[in-house]
Amino acid sequence: MTTSLERGTGRFRRVVDVATALALLGCVTFGALLRFPGFHQPREEWPAVALAAVTCLALLQARDRPRAAATVAMACAAATFAQGYLPTPLLLAPLMLSLYWVAARTDRQTARIFGLAAMTVVVITALLDNPTTDMLLLRTVGPVLWLLLPIVGGSRARLRAAYLESVQARAVYAERNREEEARLRVAEERMRIARELHDVVAHHLAVANAQAGTARHLVPTRPEQALRLLDELTVTTSSALIELRATVGVLRHSGDQDGESLEPAPGLDRLPDLVSTYASAGLDVAVTTEGAPRPLSPGVDLTAYRIIQEALTNVTKHGAGQGADVRLNYGRSRLLISVTNDAAATTTTAATAPGAVGGYGLMGMRERAHSVGGDLRAGPRPQGGFEVSTALPLHSLAPEELEAAP
Repeated sequence: MTTSLERGTGRFRRVVDVATALALLGCVTFGALLRFPGFHQPREEWPAVALAAVTCLALLQARDRPRAAATVAMACAAATFAQGYLPTPLLLAPLMLSLYWVAARTDRQTARIFGLAAMTVVVITALLDNPTTDMLLLRTVGPVLWLLLPIVGGSRARLRAAYLESVQARAVYAERNREEEARLRVAEERMRIARELHDVVAHHLAVANAQAGTARHLVPTRPEQALRLLDELTVTTSSALIELRATVGVLRHSGDQDGESLEPAPGLDRLPDLVSTYASAGLDVAVTTEGAPRPLSPGVDLTAYRIIQEALTNVTKHGAGQGADVRLNYGRSRLLISVTNDAAATTTTAATAPGAVGGYGLMGMRERAHSVGGDLRAGPRPQGGFEVSTALPLHSLAPEELEAAP
């Protein structure tokens, strides 16, 4: 019954309330007609029915005003039992429903106060009319037990409603967090792809531009060397297309069975090929390794390669000198990398503040270093030229370690 009372909204709820009030009025009418051997009850039942009708009218607003409805029900119950009626469950039914709504719609303390007040009023009025020992248990213990039932039921309904509300709130919060996390993952993936595309395109275009410019100057005087540079330019552009295809391939759906296998991500093992590519563009690159080479995790290996690649690309585009030094220092737990050019940059602003000209080279290098738990610094050297230095862990840090890292 209590569950059905809570269901429905609008007109259906009003119909349920009216039907419940009529049913309670019928219970009171039947209870007033009952006669018990050895107990003298009023012969006329209309006073109890009239008071019950007043209580039922008040119960129509019990959902919104449970305290007022319970107060009216207690007053009518006191007037009923003061006339000598035996407090049976049938006569207590309207008061029981009012206590249920108090327990279901208010706090625990209010439910206790109204419950104790209702028990006291019913027991005292029942004893004042007939203080003898006739049916003493039915006039004292019986009402107390019957009035406890709606209080317990209403309290359970209130707790269940609070539990369902908290579950719904947690579900909404979890859904909001899932959407936010999905947006963050999409943004991170887009940024990662953007860095890959920038590194690939900037590197190969810079080398191709240098090779094409050198070949143009060599055509009148040394055509054979110019043709060789053009052949190397073809290799450079082919490599750019292959690596660009591999990078864009991450956007391919993982369930695409027709997709061709992509080559592994580049690492420091391909550093000699990278150096030879820049050498063909006229940039003399010296690589120095200190310490015994240590195995790197795939993420750190790719990050180290991309940082060196981007630093050499900047030297090709902005460096006035014809040389660059790459130094690798393997430590116990970190790999130190520095890339320097041997002359001042022709466009210092472009090298030191790439954002001023729309570039994202230094920004991308810093993001790559931070993504694996490392750090990167870039700036002019006191003795001239430009230097990019980074410290990377040998293995990528876990997300919680990244948050704890300075």
